[in-house]
Amino acid sequence: MNKNYYALIMAGGVGSRFWPVSTQKFPKQFHDMLGTGESLLQKTFKRLEKLIPSSNILIATNAQYENLVLEQLPLIAKNQILLESVMRNTAPCILYASSKIYNLNSDALVIVAPSDHWIDDENEFIQNIKKAFDVCEKQDILMTLGIKPSSPNTGYGYINFENSETPIKKIKQFTEKPNLENAVKFVESGNYLWNAGIFIWNVKNILSSFEKHLPVMNALFEKGKCFWNTEKEASFINENYEKAENISIDYGIMEKAYNAYVLPVDFGWSDLGTWGSLYDKLEKDSQKNALIGGEAIFRNASDNMVKTTSHKKVVIQGLNDYIVIENEDVILICPKQQEQDIKQIAIDVKNNFGIDYS
Repeated sequence: MNKNYYALIMAGGVGSRFWPVSTQKFPKQFHDMLGTGESLLQKTFKRLEKLIPSSNILIATNAQYENLVLEQLPLIAKNQILLESVMRNTAPCILYASSKIYNLNSDALVIVAPSDHWIDDENEFIQNIKKAFDVCEKQDILMTLGIKPSSPNTGYGYINFENSETPIKKIKQFTEKPNLENAVKFVESGNYLWNAGIFIWNVKNILSSFEKHLPVMNALFEKGKCFWNTEKEASFINENYEKAENISIDYGIMEKAYNAYVLPVDFGWSDLGTWGSLYDKLEKDSQKNALIGGEAIFRNASDNMVKTTSHKKVVIQGLNDYIVIENEDVILICPKQQEQDIKQIAIDVKNNFGIDYS
């Protein structure tokens, strides 16, 4: 394996749209969401391990999840876990990791990937990353992977790219989640890709981009350069991380960069952001019901997403297009059409029943 290859897995989110399974104490990235026997974090780590030395894979997460990471990835060293004292979006997290990696290896090539994505064709994914690393080793560009859209999905951001004969395209514009009318236009044009939130670059280039586009944040982390990969790193982060601007890498760097490029890819991707997106990835019975966890009888019922604790027996009668989720002492029953309300439902439950249920 190439010793210059590094990865940052971002595993700090709460995943509130997957409530009641995903909670503040035990977020979705630590769950086996698809019934594969491995959590999403474990799947992501093993996928990247096919190309990247395991000792070069860093995990960024909230400080309260340190033990969960160590339980699920027992072979990694503690210094591979970047503990965020507060939630500050993706830009500070990436600058922290990049500073730490640069201190270890100034020739590093880095992939940044969320911990909760699903990828069908992992071999194709690895080939795409290898191609991106090869380009970033030779050119000072910032790269992202753009998913060839299979539908006018309104739940994803889009990337508009310049037409060219080269496989890697220069990015014209990032677009937030569109309405259906615009999503249809994007897909029909052939010049738009879904924004997967997966980035590749050489570490020198991303650090110079922070210096240029987010100079205040860069100066904050520069103060810690003598502490990276020492016993004083944690105390520096605890004292200073909360001072960083709460901003995404998309807004803070990628949308401003003149050298942002995208590689169009098609390896069967889902960001598993909602119960509906999970339903799309699961096997279904003849009535299009999907089940994880227990055993069920479906009577005059179709298009339902059901997740229960192991070995639970469930009977669903006369229910169509619903989400039914059981987690310990909470049951959620919600029409699939209203799953966008689940984030607010979790807040209401917290206010009514206490933080233990959120």
